[in-house]
Amino acid sequence: MKYFYVYILASKRNGTLYAGSTDDLGKRVWEHKEKIIKGFTSKYGVDRLVWFEAHETRQDAYARERQIKEWKRVWKLELIEKANPDWNDLYETINH
Repeated sequence: MKYFYVYILASKRNGTLYAGSTDDLGKRVWEHKEKIIKGFTSKYGVDRLVWFEAHETRQDAYARERQIKEWKRVWKLELIEKANPDWNDLYETINH
């Protein structure tokens, strides 16, 4: 089964956050880390995968991304802390 992912990147613990969605989490995070796509994440050094979740459809992942992007910052921090209290970079834990 193919999954679609919603993810949050951070510049550091409690730093700048970015939420996105993709169908290839490993490739997309690598693109952020290598600053291949110019924009917000490359400008502010946001390349640390601190949270993600899988969805069965692209539409569900996109809807969740839109929801998270509208959240207050404190809610995003709580989401990250609940799943990843040490703010580890999860990039090395995913199959990429």
